[in-house]
Amino acid sequence: MHTPENKPILQVKNLTCERDERLLFENLCFQIHAGEVLQIEGQNGSGKTTLLRILCGLLSNFSGEIFWQGNNISQVQAEYYQALLYVGHLTGVKATLTPLENLAWMQQLSPQLQQLDLETALAKVGLYGFETVPCYSLSAGQQRRVNLARLYLSNAPLWILDEPFTALDITGVTEKEQLIQQHVATGGCVILTTHQELKISQRRLNLDSLRVT
Repeated sequence: MHTPENKPILQVKNLTCERDERLLFENLCFQIHAGEVLQIEGQNGSGKTTLLRILCGLLSNFSGEIFWQGNNISQVQAEYYQALLYVGHLTGVKATLTPLENLAWMQQLSPQLQQLDLETALAKVGLYGFETVPCYSLSAGQQRRVNLARLYLSNAPLWILDEPFTALDITGVTEKEQLIQQHVATGGCVILTTHQELKISQRRLNLDSLRVT
């Protein structure tokens, strides 16, 4: 049970979005507290990725309000963006760069990524021995792992993850679930979409029915 002192870290009020003249969701309201995982569910085309992109500030064609620690994100924009890490469903890497070069480049763009051993992060996602191989020669799954290596570097409290288990084998899925568990155990929170049946505790927001369970 959440006490009055345990205020939501992120709160969404009356979020409405249309795409291609089709209403995706209307008056959507939800909140997430530190230490929670919120899984966004819905059929293809229900607006899951659109919702995540709105939360990350990548889309502006919506109405409603988003609050970060009680403040409208428009008023604490810099603080909010530094507090979140977004991993989209695309690989998000530059094909001509190596995994090490990609992570170094990502660190320059994202101040919330700690200056830790990049090789260790790549080893944790199963890319030991591939650190200096151009990404265009890696498989789709390996390129995906380069992007996911950011999770081992991030000190951002809010993780927004769009299909983070795509192209991962069973071991990779288990490792990422453990990483998410560690993140929320230390007070972080995670909003994600996935077709995997998670083995970790989570709340669910179904965009098809607009119900939180």
